[in-house]
Amino acid sequence: MRLSSRLPHSFAPNALSALLTELRSESREVLDLTVSNPTQCGFTYPEAEIRTALSLPAMLDYDPDSQGSRAAREAIAAHHGHGLTPEELLLTASTSEGYGLLFKLLGDPGDEVLVPSPSYPLFDWLARLEGLQARSVPSYFHDRWHLDLGGLEAALTARTRAIVVVNPNNPTGHFLSSVEWSGLTDFCARHGLALLVDEVFSGYALEAADDCLRTVLADPAPPCPVFLLSGLSKVAALPQIKLGWVAVRGPGAAEHLEALAFLADQYLSVSASAQAAAPALLALAPALRTQVLARLRSNLAHLDEALAASPHLSRLPVEGGWSVLLRRPAVDADEACALRLLREASVLVHPGSFFDLTGDGHLVLSLLTPETVFCKGLSRTLPLI
Repeated sequence: MRLSSRLPHSFAPNALSALLTELRSESREVLDLTVSNPTQCGFTYPEAEIRTALSLPAMLDYDPDSQGSRAAREAIAAHHGHGLTPEELLLTASTSEGYGLLFKLLGDPGDEVLVPSPSYPLFDWLARLEGLQARSVPSYFHDRWHLDLGGLEAALTARTRAIVVVNPNNPTGHFLSSVEWSGLTDFCARHGLALLVDEVFSGYALEAADDCLRTVLADPAPPCPVFLLSGLSKVAALPQIKLGWVAVRGPGAAEHLEALAFLADQYLSVSASAQAAAPALLALAPALRTQVLARLRSNLAHLDEALAASPHLSRLPVEGGWSVLLRRPAVDADEACALRLLREASVLVHPGSFFDLTGDGHLVLSLLTPETVFCKGLSRTLPLI
């Protein structure tokens, strides 16, 4: 039987994953500087409050709403502010599911979405699984990262339906500037495109400039359809409690929400427990984000201290998010460098090529890593780069 062409041709692991499995099978200690799961990073969670939230009586009542429970949407709207209302929201089981619904909403098989890069590689597969193609459009770096609006214009085709941006970007940390936002929304309005904005990391500003747009909800009436995605995974550092959401603004918002609700009604995938717990969990979110921000800032300071003794290495600015780009001499390919560090130092880092960084000379580290592991990993790897 032939499987769908939407699937990968092979499920074999890449070279880095294969080597990692081999080392762990030999009981080698591997320091993971790529960790993105906050529940494995040593943060203190209010366990009693979380357990109580997940055992509320409402979780025993199944009364599905295709947009999601009113109480949960009210809590999410209050959490975001900027005049967001429950009527502008639709709940999903995750941001990934939100992308799937939006790609179903906006495109037919063979249509395209444009994704400024570097960016998270998941978009390629989320689009492909819906029969769409994600086309990468490189951003450029000059003191900070910048969207290339001319590049987006050049990449536009008759099959382009939307642009996907992450604010701040993963892994570059780039927040959209107010000028970029204006240019981007005007571009989409002129060409009849939707704009999908992933703001899961927006609560983690680090070195953000004054003109950084912390949330696109600051624009109450964008000239094009805008779909904002977020969720508990990053907002409250609770990836195990599957709850995401999509906020809809701009021209045709009511019709778009009606169509999204129809799509969501075919799955009704959001659990009653996650929806019932949402108000209490969002109340806990600021304290959890404070812990995460302290970790990010501390590890960034540790990195700067280590880089001061390594003049051939540097890092790029981190306006926000959980990652940092380490810049190195491109004496070998990024993946070859990452494999060498894993083999020789038992330290896992991501090559820049995993995130569609052009050329070589970048490694991606997670600032979420426990501090002792992060510092130990730096001491092992920096001398070998």
